[in-house]
Amino acid sequence: MKSMNLEKKWLFPLVLSAIVCFFVVVTSFNMGLITSLHTINSIFLSHVKLNQTNPYFAESIINQAPPPPARPPVPRFAYLVSGSKNDLEKLWRTLQALYHPRNYYVVHLDLESSVQERLELASRVEKEPIFAQVGNVHMITKANMVTYRGPTMVANTLHACAILLKKYQDWDWFINLSASDYPLVTQDDLLYTFSNLKREFNFIEYSSRLGWKEGQRAMPLIIDPGLYKTTKSDIFWVSPKRALPTAFKLFTGSAWMILSRAFVEYCIWGWDNLPRTLLMYYTNFVSSPEGYFQTVVCNAPEFATTVINHDLHFISWDHPPKQHPHNLNINDTSRMIASGAAFARKFRRDDPLLDKIDKEFLRRKNGSFTPGGWCTSRPSCLKVGNPAKLKPGPGAKRLRRLIGKLVLSANTTRQQQCK
Repeated sequence: MKSMNLEKKWLFPLVLSAIVCFFVVVTSFNMGLITSLHTINSIFLSHVKLNQTNPYFAESIINQAPPPPARPPVPRFAYLVSGSKNDLEKLWRTLQALYHPRNYYVVHLDLESSVQERLELASRVEKEPIFAQVGNVHMITKANMVTYRGPTMVANTLHACAILLKKYQDWDWFINLSASDYPLVTQDDLLYTFSNLKREFNFIEYSSRLGWKEGQRAMPLIIDPGLYKTTKSDIFWVSPKRALPTAFKLFTGSAWMILSRAFVEYCIWGWDNLPRTLLMYYTNFVSSPEGYFQTVVCNAPEFATTVINHDLHFISWDHPPKQHPHNLNINDTSRMIASGAAFARKFRRDDPLLDKIDKEFLRRKNGSFTPGGWCTSRPSCLKVGNPAKLKPGPGAKRLRRLIGKLVLSANTTRQQQCK
């Protein structure tokens, strides 16, 4: 009896405790459920709200006006300006007329020039304040021996290309000129015109019709003493003659050209063996500068369709052409300007025609740089402003007209290029 009373005594607290525990568990579950539902609802609602205001919804994208096309960047040119004996003043004048802080320049006086000439050129480059400030003019101080009709001229051009590739990473076209060349348009005109061109274009005059050159240049074997001598002498012929090649097709043309950076890299780095093979072949070729680059570009399928058949030069030749063109004079002014070309050659030192070009077409004062949008002080251009600011003039219209015709012709005869 006593035992039963004891059990009844503890039964009520146990039941009460069980009821309280049950109530606590149920309440906790309901609160957790409510909290979870609130969290889920908050996430969902915020997601919907985010989507409703998100400007990247498909409908928003469709309704947005397309952004204006990006303006093509202003290109950069990389120049080689080379000279020989007694060419110091001509080269310096050409360099000043060509100079623009956006471009790069390699200058070279060959071994036939005197030590005094080369030292004077090095001193002028070093002491010119603009050159020192911008740092875009490099002189080849270890001069090369160059024979125009031999492979040493090709080697010198490739040497300059290698320097430009190593020193400067952002140029678009390579242009080779001599001290006897001179611009007919300002660099602003040239940069402006080339801004809208495909960077792949190569301006190289070429032809596969060798004509008399087949027997007088392709088949004879020559040796260029400039390859192994420190004094200049002409090439000489050796026998026997050789047959025309069957492994590649020969092309000929002008020694002056505007080459794309991609093609220059192909020639210098040589991931394909063609440039090296042809360089060795042209070592014994008469006037190899007038055939090497043409034959490389036209035998490389990836570059053959990039060729524009013009060197953008005005040159007055005999008919048929001789080894060297005429020296230009005042009487050539009308034809020269009407050509629309960017450059002309050959000029004698301080010829009156150069003064006329400076005054009427380049607006250049004697002894100063050609003015452009980059100049912040006139008329001598003693301070560098914004190199990307261009002020094209009438020369740009002439050049654009010529290049427009050339590109149109290349597009319509694409299948016939390098044939």
